Amino acid sequence: MRVVLFALMIAMMLAMLDNMIIGTAMPTIVGDLGGLEHLSWVVTAYTLATAASTPIWGKLGDMYGRKGVFMTSIVLFLIGSALSGMAQDMGQLIGFRAIQGLGAGGLMVGVMAIIGDLIPPRERGKYQGMMAGVMALAMIGGPLVGGTITDHWGWRWSFYINLPLGVVALIAVSAVLHLPKKRVEARIDYLGAALLTVGITSIVLVTTWGGTEYAWGSAMIMELVAIGVAALVGFLFVQTKAAAPVMPLHIFRSRNFTLMSVVGFITGFVMFGAVLFLPLYQQSVQGASATNSGLLLLPMLGAMLVTSMVAGRVTTSTGRYKAFPIVGSVLMAVGLYLLSLMDTDTSRLTSGVYMAVVGAGMGCLMQITMLVSQNSVEMKDMGVASSSSTLFRTLGSSFGVAIMGALFNNRVQDVMSERAGALGSKVTEQSAQLDAASLAKLPVAAREAYQHAVAAGTHSAFLLGAVVAVVALIGAVFVKEVPLRGASGGPGGQEPGGGAAGDAAGAKPTVAEAV
Repeated sequence: MRVVLFALMIAMMLAMLDNMIIGTAMPTIVGDLGGLEHLSWVVTAYTLATAASTPIWGKLGDMYGRKGVFMTSIVLFLIGSALSGMAQDMGQLIGFRAIQGLGAGGLMVGVMAIIGDLIPPRERGKYQGMMAGVMALAMIGGPLVGGTITDHWGWRWSFYINLPLGVVALIAVSAVLHLPKKRVEARIDYLGAALLTVGITSIVLVTTWGGTEYAWGSAMIMELVAIGVAALVGFLFVQTKAAAPVMPLHIFRSRNFTLMSVVGFITGFVMFGAVLFLPLYQQSVQGASATNSGLLLLPMLGAMLVTSMVAGRVTTSTGRYKAFPIVGSVLMAVGLYLLSLMDTDTSRLTSGVYMAVVGAGMGCLMQITMLVSQNSVEMKDMGVASSSSTLFRTLGSSFGVAIMGALFNNRVQDVMSERAGALGSKVTEQSAQLDAASLAKLPVAAREAYQHAVAAGTHSAFLLGAVVAVVALIGAVFVKEVPLRGASGGPGGQEPGGGAAGDAAGAKPTVAEAV
C-alpha cells in the first residue's frame, strides 16, 4: 500500500506542479522561442485538454480497468513533457502542451479513483487528505522549483524534470498495483464524448477569452456560448440513450453527489481566484517581490494542508464528515470577507491571518467533497464520480478566474480614472494587472492611484467570493450524513436515490487482494 500511495502521490504532484513551474519559466520561454502573441495558449491548451479529457478518462477506467488506463495517462503525460522540452517554436510547444494536458486529465482522476477502489470509505478521508496536502505543497513549491530550474538548468528542464518522476510512478504502479481486469462489452459513447468535449472546450474558452482577448458581448464569445449550450444540451440527450454513457445521469439522483458537485465547483471558484489576486495585491500594494508574494501565500496553503490532514484523520476515526463541509464553507466565507476589507494600509501579518482563515476553510472542503461524492455512488461508477467531481472543480476555477477577474479589472480601471484622470486610464488601457517593472516606471501619483485601485479591485473580487461561498454553505447544510463503511466491515449505508454508501469491494479483504 505504501508503494502504491507513493506512486499516486508522485502522479498527483506531476499533474498539479506542472502549470506552477511553467508559469515561472514563461518569460524565458518567450525570450527563446518568440511568439509572445500566442503566450496565453501555452497555458490554455493544457487547461483545455485536461478539462475535456477528465470525464473520458474516468469512464474508460470504469469500463476497461483502472490500472491500464492510469498507466496510459502517465505515458501520455510523459510523452507530452518530453516533446514540450524539445519544442523549437511556440506552435510546437502549444501542441505538445495539449498532449501533456490530455495525460494530466487522467492523472488526477486515476489517483482518486484508485484510492476509491483500494481504500474503504471509512479510511479514505485520511489518504485523500494526504493528496490535498500534495496539492498544497505543489502550489507552494511550484514557483520556487520553476524559478530554480529555469535559472540553473534552462527552461526545457521544466518539462524534462517530469520524466524521471513519471517513470518511477509508472514502474511502481506496474509492479505493485493489482486490480481486477474489466471488459465491458458496450461500445464507448463516442458521440457523448465528442459533445462533452465541445461543450467543455467552449466553456473554458469563454471564461479564458472573455474580457481579455474579446469583449464579453463580442460575436466570438456569443458564438462560443451558443456552441457550448447546444453541445451540452445534445450531450444530456445522448446520455439518456447511450448503453455506456460517459457521464451517467443517474449519479445525479443522489442528493449528496449533486450537492458536493456544487460545493466542489464553488471551492474551485474561490481557491483559484484567491491564488490569482492575492499575489497581485501583495506585489502592487504591499511591495512584495514576485518570489516573496509566492511565499506570502504560505499562511493560506499551510492552513489548507493542516486542516485537510486533520479532516481526513477525524473522518477516518469517527466516520462522521458532515461538519467539515459546513465549517469549511463558513470559514471560507468569513475569510474572504476579511480579505475584502484589505486596503493600502493592511499589514502583511493581518493579511496572513485572513489568508489562514480562507485556507482552513478550503482544507475542510478539498477532499471531503471527493469522499462524499464517491460514497454516494456504486463501485461501478467510481471513475465517473471521481472525474465528475474533478471536472466541476476545474470548471469552477475557470469561472472564478474569469468572473472575479472581470470584476477586478473594471474596478481598477474605474478607480484609476477617478484618481489619476486621463493618465490613469492610459496606464490600465492594455491591462489592469501591471508587473513590478511597469509599476516602478509610473509617476508617484499614478503609482499611488494604482495601489488604491488594486485594493478596490481585490475588495470587489473577494466580496463576490464571500457571497458565492455562502451558496456552498447552503449546499453543505443539506448534505445527508450517510455512514461510511469501516475497514473491518462496519455499517454501510444506502442513500435514497443514490448508490451504495459502502460496498463489499471497499471491505478490507479487497485491499489485501488488490495489493
